Amino acid sequence: MKRRNLIFVALSAIILSLTSFGYNSEILKNKVEKELYEIRTYEIKLGGDQQILIDYLKNVLQPTLKRFGANHFMLFNELGNSNPTKLWVIISYPNSQIYIDAQNLEADPKYTKAASGYNALSQDDRVYNRFTSSLLLAFDGMPNMLDPINGASLFELRTYEGYSEDAVGRKIKMFNTEEIDLFLKTNLHPLFFGEMIIGPHRPCLTYMLNFKDMEEHDASWKTFVDHPEWKVMSAKKEYANSVSNIRKVFLKPL
Repeated sequence: MKRRNLIFVALSAIILSLTSFGYNSEILKNKVEKELYEIRTYEIKLGGDQQILIDYLKNVLQPTLKRFGANHFMLFNELGNSNPTKLWVIISYPNSQIYIDAQNLEADPKYTKAASGYNALSQDDRVYNRFTSSLLLAFDGMPNMLDPINGASLFELRTYEGYSEDAVGRKIKMFNTEEIDLFLKTNLHPLFFGEMIIGPHRPCLTYMLNFKDMEEHDASWKTFVDHPEWKVMSAKKEYANSVSNIRKVFLKPL
């Protein structure tokens, strides 16, 4: 227990330092606290009954994290037949303390009681192999997650990798000063933007868009790419070579 507490204290100090220096100096001046976003990916065991995991996430983890103070909890599966099957969870936390508290759920009696039936599953009955977890810090230009649009059935999660921290920093500046506004003008419907502070493919940033369907997705992206403001900002030398690789996945809500 002491070792776990030390880990929590160390992690909290790291997150607090990131949210206090450099990353959000303007936000601190305006007294707006940027959210933290956790992205979890659960890899379903071959032959595992994923409905058991869905029930746990919806009926146990979601209400517990909301009770702890989490702002959003969204559950998705991948569009198409991914192999192995994966479930995605995106959680927004208003501050680092609530995120840290959420890493010690076993100390909460209400959670342990609600989760007891799921924890009792044997090794042969387990549903997923492991889950990965990434942590992002919201951008200055959108410090809090937006709600999905009415009728959203398609979500696009995009990660932009940069060849260096400077490259990613320049791309973040581009979003904060110009690109987020253009996203909103062209109906790309962003939910959040975040810099990866813990997780794979660093240095990188990740953001999520939502649409009613793929037809709206394609039309909105075409409007964006053809927009004169995009042509001007994308030609600026200060943003050159800021993205070296793009990863994207399409998700549908559960």
